Amino acid sequence: MTQCEQDSTAIPRFSIVIPVYNDWIPLEQCLQSLARQTDAPGFEVIIVDDGSTDTAPEFVTTSAHRYPLTVIRQRHEGIPSARNQGIRTAKGALLLFMDADCRLRSNCLAALNSTIGRSPQHDCFQLRLVGDRSSLVGRAEELRLIAFQEHMLQPDGRIRYLNTAGFAMRRARADIEAGVFDPAALRAEDTLLLADLMQGGELPLFVPDAIVEHAIPLSLVECFWKDIRSVHLEGNANDIIASRGVRIRVTHRERLRLLSAMWKTAGQQSIGRSAWFVLVVRQTLQRTISSGYQFLRVGSATPT
Repeated sequence: MTQCEQDSTAIPRFSIVIPVYNDWIPLEQCLQSLARQTDAPGFEVIIVDDGSTDTAPEFVTTSAHRYPLTVIRQRHEGIPSARNQGIRTAKGALLLFMDADCRLRSNCLAALNSTIGRSPQHDCFQLRLVGDRSSLVGRAEELRLIAFQEHMLQPDGRIRYLNTAGFAMRRARADIEAGVFDPAALRAEDTLLLADLMQGGELPLFVPDAIVEHAIPLSLVECFWKDIRSVHLEGNANDIIASRGVRIRVTHRERLRLLSAMWKTAGQQSIGRSAWFVLVVRQTLQRTISSGYQFLRVGSATPT
């Protein structure tokens, strides 16, 4: 573990945990967005290198950061394990989870801190996620996020949605030693965490003023390949959720309503109908591969 920071005895309000596996390039803008926070409470940044094959660049290891930054290196065990390792190192009363390809709007931490201060009855908080509209992939992500967050928002301000691109929780709520995220779920670990919360009658409080931009650094073809690879990895998390009897996935009727809502939103000039078609193709590809994967699993488990 290395520390790249000015030593400080002050205990930070937030501990921001960012796992990294070779995605160093987008991380630079992520760290820059943290440096641009205005009226933010004290925070530390914990980067957990999950056994990257690429060496961490100089902008990570330099000491010229405006906030305390710690870099932890572990063997490649998966993002859930990396996040749990970051939790064990954290000093703050509040844990904020981000991805390396995310950027916080300048008032994000201030808005989040304000909401948490006014909401002592809540332990978990989902930040508002937006896409990067500068690319077709980003506009499709923006369209997806708008639709899901609006659809999953409950009348009491909580949300039936959890995305670790921007999710916060009180440290007192976390199981520090056992970890918050299940290492068995190499993908969809945030969905599995949502299932755990729902089993306990809890949902994250939605914080619409705390905005995180999810800037996907992939081409459209690379996104398709990632979707294909992810289906298998997400299967384990989905199996665990199914065994607990928790309904996470949207129904066919809900999916049709979402597609209709997204079509209307795609009429905005800043998004465009092409983003809707990209999103439909990606979701169709994921569902087709997932169905095939489940069919093969059931067939292999059936005695001959």
